[in-house]
Amino acid sequence: MITQLRHSFFQVFTIMTLWITLLATIFFGDLPIQMSYLWNIAGISFIAAVVFGMMYNILWNYFTLKPIWNIVISSTFNIAGGMAMVWLFSVDMFQFIAPWFPGMWLLSIVLHVIAFYFYARMDSRKKAEELNNILK
Repeated sequence: MITQLRHSFFQVFTIMTLWITLLATIFFGDLPIQMSYLWNIAGISFIAAVVFGMMYNILWNYFTLKPIWNIVISSTFNIAGGMAMVWLFSVDMFQFIAPWFPGMWLLSIVLHVIAFYFYARMDSRKKAEELNNILK
């Protein structure tokens, strides 16, 4: 479990670092950035790696909570981590979207519910096919 979490953490951390670097290159263009801003990019990548690489994996694969609690916890950490990442990327952008926090949280819960039922349906169909193949 620890090896899988560590692998997932560093995979998300690396991909997020490259993604933020690409976005900064596109949107900031030739503007010079301070060396301290690289720590903000590392912080954004760290938050994404903890939330998406570790927390989601632990919550959905190892914990035995009811799905509604998984959805609420996932949505809350997703939005909180997202807001922290936006704050690290740009304080002005954070102040612009901060009033929309409750709406984003509700939208996150709705989207997590839809994703959960879509994934559960696909997973049950896949397991049914595996069982049918065993019976043949």
